[in-house]
Amino acid sequence: MDLPPVGLGTMGIDDPDAVATALALGYRHLDTARIYGNEAVVGEGLADGLAASDANGDGVAGGEDLARGGVRREDVTVATKLWIDDLAGDDVGPAARESADRLGVGAIDLLYVHRPRGDYGPEATLPALDRLVEEGLVRNVGVSNFELDQLDRAIEVLDAPLAAHQTELHPLFYKPELLEHAREHGYTVVAYSPLAGGRVSEIDAVIEVAEARDATPEAVAIAWATAKEPVVTIPKASSERHLRANLAAAELELTAEEIAAIDAVEREEELFPE
Repeated sequence: MDLPPVGLGTMGIDDPDAVATALALGYRHLDTARIYGNEAVVGEGLADGLAASDANGDGVAGGEDLARGGVRREDVTVATKLWIDDLAGDDVGPAARESADRLGVGAIDLLYVHRPRGDYGPEATLPALDRLVEEGLVRNVGVSNFELDQLDRAIEVLDAPLAAHQTELHPLFYKPELLEHAREHGYTVVAYSPLAGGRVSEIDAVIEVAEARDATPEAVAIAWATAKEPVVTIPKASSERHLRANLAAAELELTAEEIAAIDAVEREEELFPE
Protein backbone atom coordinates (compact mmCIF):
# COMPACT_ATOMS: atom_id res chain seq x y z
CA MET A 1 0.00 0.00 0.00
CA ASP A 2 1.10 3.54 -0.69
CA LEU A 3 0.76 4.88 2.85
CA PRO A 4 2.24 8.18 4.07
CA PRO A 5 5.13 8.05 6.56
CA VAL A 6 2.93 9.42 9.36
CA GLY A 7 -0.71 8.54 9.89
CA LEU A 8 -3.04 9.05 12.83
CA GLY A 9 -3.44 6.40 15.50
CA THR A 10 -6.78 6.99 17.19
CA MET A 11 -6.83 4.67 20.22
CA GLY A 12 -8.28 6.77 23.05
CA ILE A 13 -9.45 9.62 20.80
CA ASP A 14 -13.07 10.47 21.58
CA ASP A 15 -13.41 13.84 19.82
CA PRO A 16 -14.13 13.90 16.08
CA ASP A 17 -12.58 17.38 15.91
CA ALA A 18 -9.14 15.81 16.37
CA VAL A 19 -9.69 13.65 13.28
CA ALA A 20 -11.07 16.54 11.22
CA THR A 21 -8.11 18.71 12.26
CA ALA A 22 -5.68 15.96 11.29
CA LEU A 23 -7.20 15.80 7.81
CA ALA A 24 -7.01 19.57 7.44
CA LEU A 25 -3.32 19.45 8.38
CA GLY A 26 -2.54 16.81 5.76
CA TYR A 27 -3.02 13.41 7.41
CA ARG A 28 -4.26 10.83 4.94
CA HIS A 29 -4.18 7.62 6.98
CA LEU A 30 -6.63 7.08 9.86
CA ASP A 31 -6.26 3.97 12.02
CA THR A 32 -8.86 2.66 14.46
CA ALA A 33 -10.21 -0.69 15.67
CA ARG A 34 -13.47 -2.18 16.83
CA ILE A 35 -12.02 -2.76 20.31
CA TYR A 36 -11.20 0.98 20.64
CA GLY A 37 -14.91 1.76 20.66
CA ASN A 38 -14.46 4.92 18.58
CA GLU A 39 -15.16 3.95 14.97
CA ALA A 40 -18.17 6.27 14.97
CA VAL A 41 -15.98 9.11 16.26
CA VAL A 42 -13.45 8.53 13.49
CA GLY A 43 -16.26 8.35 10.96
CA GLU A 44 -17.74 11.62 12.18
CA GLY A 45 -14.33 13.29 12.05
CA LEU A 46 -13.78 11.98 8.53
CA ALA A 47 -17.16 13.31 7.39
CA ASP A 48 -16.52 16.67 9.06
CA GLY A 49 -13.06 16.92 7.53
CA LEU A 50 -14.36 16.17 4.04
CA ALA A 51 -17.26 18.60 4.46
CA ALA A 52 -14.98 21.39 5.72
CA SER A 53 -12.64 20.88 2.79
CA ASP A 54 -15.60 20.90 0.41
CA ALA A 55 -16.90 24.14 1.91
CA ASN A 56 -13.50 25.82 1.61
CA GLY A 57 -12.51 24.47 -1.79
CA ASP A 58 -13.98 23.42 -5.07
CA GLY A 59 -14.98 19.90 -4.17
CA VAL A 60 -17.97 18.17 -5.62
CA ALA A 61 -20.60 16.85 -3.24
CA GLY A 62 -22.58 13.71 -3.87
CA GLY A 63 -20.13 10.81 -3.71
CA GLU A 64 -17.62 9.52 -1.21
CA ASP A 65 -14.88 9.14 -3.81
CA LEU A 66 -15.37 12.52 -5.51
CA ALA A 67 -12.89 15.34 -5.09
CA ARG A 68 -13.61 17.52 -2.07
CA GLY A 69 -11.32 20.52 -2.30
CA GLY A 70 -8.09 19.87 -0.45
CA VAL A 71 -9.19 16.48 0.95
CA ARG A 72 -10.51 13.74 -1.30
CA ARG A 73 -12.05 10.62 0.19
CA GLU A 74 -10.12 8.52 -2.30
CA ASP A 75 -6.85 9.85 -0.87
CA VAL A 76 -7.65 8.92 2.74
CA THR A 77 -6.87 5.39 3.92
CA VAL A 78 -9.39 4.42 6.59
CA ALA A 79 -8.23 1.36 8.51
CA THR A 80 -9.89 -0.65 11.25
CA LYS A 81 -9.36 -4.03 12.89
CA LEU A 82 -11.49 -7.04 13.74
CA TRP A 83 -11.16 -8.05 17.39
CA ILE A 84 -10.53 -11.62 18.49
CA ASP A 85 -14.26 -12.38 18.93
CA ASP A 86 -15.02 -11.18 15.36
CA LEU A 87 -12.82 -13.73 13.61
CA ALA A 88 -14.94 -16.85 13.19
CA GLY A 89 -15.71 -17.32 9.50
CA ASP A 90 -19.41 -16.46 9.89
CA ASP A 91 -18.68 -13.40 12.04
CA VAL A 92 -16.15 -11.63 9.82
CA GLY A 93 -18.65 -10.26 7.31
CA PRO A 94 -21.23 -8.92 9.80
CA ALA A 95 -18.51 -7.34 11.94
CA ALA A 96 -16.93 -5.64 8.92
CA ARG A 97 -20.30 -4.30 7.79
CA GLU A 98 -20.93 -2.87 11.26
CA SER A 99 -17.55 -1.18 11.16
CA ALA A 100 -18.15 0.28 7.71
CA ASP A 101 -21.51 1.66 8.89
CA ARG A 102 -19.97 3.23 11.99
CA LEU A 103 -17.15 4.72 9.93
CA GLY A 104 -19.63 6.01 7.36
CA VAL A 105 -17.73 4.55 4.41
CA GLY A 106 -18.88 2.48 1.49
CA ALA A 107 -15.68 0.44 1.67
CA ILE A 108 -13.04 -0.08 4.36
CA ASP A 109 -9.68 0.73 2.79
CA LEU A 110 -7.69 -1.57 5.07
CA LEU A 111 -9.16 -4.22 7.37
CA TYR A 112 -6.88 -6.03 9.81
CA VAL A 113 -7.04 -9.13 11.92
CA HIS A 114 -6.20 -7.38 15.20
CA ARG A 115 -4.54 -10.36 16.89
CA PRO A 116 -4.26 -14.04 15.91
CA ARG A 117 -6.13 -15.16 19.01
CA GLY A 118 -9.63 -16.04 20.13
CA ASP A 119 -11.75 -17.14 17.17
CA TYR A 120 -8.93 -16.69 14.65
CA GLY A 121 -8.30 -19.62 12.36
CA PRO A 122 -6.48 -18.92 9.09
CA GLU A 123 -8.52 -21.46 7.10
CA ALA A 124 -11.83 -19.81 8.13
CA THR A 125 -10.97 -16.19 8.91
CA LEU A 126 -8.85 -15.37 5.88
CA PRO A 127 -11.18 -16.74 3.18
CA ALA A 128 -13.96 -14.69 4.79
CA LEU A 129 -11.79 -11.60 4.35
CA ASP A 130 -11.15 -12.57 0.73
CA ARG A 131 -14.90 -12.70 0.16
CA LEU A 132 -15.25 -9.15 1.48
CA VAL A 133 -12.59 -7.99 -0.99
CA GLU A 134 -14.48 -9.71 -3.79
CA GLU A 135 -17.71 -8.02 -2.66
CA GLY A 136 -16.01 -4.62 -2.57
CA LEU A 137 -16.66 -3.95 1.12
CA VAL A 138 -12.93 -4.20 1.86
CA ARG A 139 -10.18 -2.88 -0.40
CA ASN A 140 -7.09 -4.31 1.33
CA VAL A 141 -6.42 -6.96 3.96
CA GLY A 142 -3.89 -6.64 6.76
CA VAL A 143 -2.85 -8.46 9.92
CA SER A 144 -1.58 -7.18 13.24
CA ASN A 145 0.65 -8.59 15.98
CA PHE A 146 1.57 -11.69 13.96
CA GLU A 147 4.75 -13.74 14.25
CA LEU A 148 6.76 -14.99 11.28
CA ASP A 149 5.06 -18.38 11.01
CA GLN A 150 1.65 -16.76 11.25
CA LEU A 151 2.56 -14.28 8.53
CA ASP A 152 3.74 -17.10 6.27
CA ARG A 153 0.49 -18.97 6.78
CA ALA A 154 -1.61 -15.86 6.13
CA ILE A 155 0.20 -15.18 2.85
CA GLU A 156 -0.27 -18.82 1.86
CA VAL A 157 -4.02 -18.88 2.57
CA LEU A 158 -5.07 -15.42 1.38
CA ASP A 159 -6.04 -14.91 -2.24
CA ALA A 160 -5.78 -11.14 -1.81
CA PRO A 161 -2.23 -9.85 -1.34
CA LEU A 162 -1.25 -9.11 2.24
CA ALA A 163 -1.20 -5.32 2.26
CA ALA A 164 0.16 -4.52 5.72
CA HIS A 165 1.32 -5.89 9.03
CA GLN A 166 0.74 -3.62 12.01
CA THR A 167 3.14 -4.19 14.87
CA GLU A 168 4.57 -2.42 17.88
CA LEU A 169 7.78 -0.63 16.88
CA HIS A 170 9.77 2.01 18.74
CA PRO A 171 13.34 2.48 20.00
CA LEU A 172 12.68 0.26 23.01
CA PHE A 173 11.11 -2.58 21.04
CA TYR A 174 11.10 -3.87 17.50
CA LYS A 175 11.86 -7.10 15.66
CA PRO A 176 14.18 -6.65 12.66
CA GLU A 177 13.15 -10.04 11.31
CA LEU A 178 9.59 -8.75 10.80
CA LEU A 179 10.89 -5.90 8.65
CA GLU A 180 12.98 -8.28 6.58
CA HIS A 181 9.96 -10.51 6.05
CA ALA A 182 7.95 -7.52 4.85
CA ARG A 183 10.67 -6.54 2.40
CA GLU A 184 10.83 -10.08 1.06
CA HIS A 185 7.07 -10.34 0.57
CA GLY A 186 6.27 -6.79 -0.50
CA TYR A 187 3.91 -5.52 2.19
CA THR A 188 3.99 -2.46 4.44
CA VAL A 189 4.86 -2.48 8.14
CA VAL A 190 2.63 -0.09 10.09
CA ALA A 191 4.34 0.85 13.36
CA TYR A 192 2.08 1.52 16.31
CA SER A 193 3.23 3.19 19.54
CA PRO A 194 6.30 4.69 17.80
CA LEU A 195 6.78 7.05 20.78
CA ALA A 196 6.96 4.12 23.24
CA GLY A 197 4.06 5.47 25.27
CA GLY A 198 5.94 8.73 25.83
CA ARG A 199 9.15 7.06 26.97
CA VAL A 200 11.27 8.12 23.99
CA SER A 201 12.06 11.35 25.85
CA GLU A 202 13.89 9.23 28.46
CA ILE A 203 16.20 7.34 26.07
CA ASP A 204 19.75 8.72 26.07
CA ALA A 205 20.55 7.83 22.45
CA VAL A 206 17.36 9.50 21.24
CA ILE A 207 17.97 12.57 23.41
CA GLU A 208 21.50 12.96 22.07
CA VAL A 209 20.33 12.90 18.46
CA ALA A 210 17.48 15.28 19.27
CA GLU A 211 19.84 17.79 20.90
CA ALA A 212 22.29 17.61 18.00
CA ARG A 213 19.47 18.16 15.49
CA ASP A 214 17.56 20.78 17.49
CA ALA A 215 14.57 18.45 17.34
CA THR A 216 12.36 16.74 19.88
CA PRO A 217 12.91 13.14 20.96
CA GLU A 218 9.46 12.37 19.57
CA ALA A 219 10.43 13.67 16.13
CA VAL A 220 13.64 11.64 16.22
CA ALA A 221 11.77 8.46 17.17
CA ILE A 222 9.36 8.88 14.27
CA ALA A 223 12.20 9.68 11.87
CA TRP A 224 14.13 6.62 13.08
CA ALA A 225 11.13 4.36 12.48
CA THR A 226 10.25 5.71 9.05
CA ALA A 227 13.88 5.36 7.94
CA LYS A 228 13.40 1.59 8.15
CA GLU A 229 11.91 0.35 4.90
CA PRO A 230 9.05 -0.47 4.55
CA VAL A 231 7.82 1.20 7.76
CA VAL A 232 5.17 3.86 8.24
CA THR A 233 3.99 5.13 11.62
CA ILE A 234 0.67 5.92 13.28
CA PRO A 235 1.41 7.96 16.43
CA LYS A 236 -1.62 9.02 18.43
CA ALA A 237 -2.19 12.75 18.84
CA SER A 238 -5.24 14.88 19.51
CA SER A 239 -4.00 18.46 19.96
CA GLU A 240 -3.17 20.52 16.89
CA ARG A 241 0.34 21.14 18.22
CA HIS A 242 1.15 17.44 18.51
CA LEU A 243 -0.57 16.63 15.22
CA ARG A 244 1.60 19.18 13.46
CA ALA A 245 4.78 18.04 15.21
CA ASN A 246 4.27 14.37 14.35
CA LEU A 247 3.52 15.15 10.73
CA ALA A 248 6.61 17.37 10.44
CA ALA A 249 8.81 14.62 11.89
CA ALA A 250 8.63 12.81 8.56
CA GLU A 251 10.80 15.57 7.09
CA LEU A 252 13.68 14.82 9.48
CA GLU A 253 16.30 12.60 7.84
CA LEU A 254 18.70 10.88 10.20
CA THR A 255 22.21 9.83 9.26
CA ALA A 256 23.25 6.19 9.20
CA GLU A 257 25.31 6.83 12.34
CA GLU A 258 22.33 8.31 14.18
CA ILE A 259 20.12 5.40 13.17
CA ALA A 260 22.77 2.92 14.30
CA ALA A 261 23.07 4.64 17.68
CA ILE A 262 19.34 4.24 18.29
CA ASP A 263 19.39 0.69 16.93
CA ALA A 264 21.92 -0.12 19.63
CA VAL A 265 19.51 0.79 22.45
CA GLU A 266 18.83 -2.21 24.68
CA ARG A 267 15.32 -3.45 23.92
CA GLU A 268 12.73 -5.84 25.35
CA GLU A 269 10.24 -3.16 26.45
CA GLU A 270 7.12 -4.39 24.68
CA LEU A 271 4.17 -2.23 25.70
CA PHE A 272 1.43 -4.50 24.38
CA PRO A 273 2.47 -8.14 24.77
CA GLU A 274 0.06 -10.95 24.00
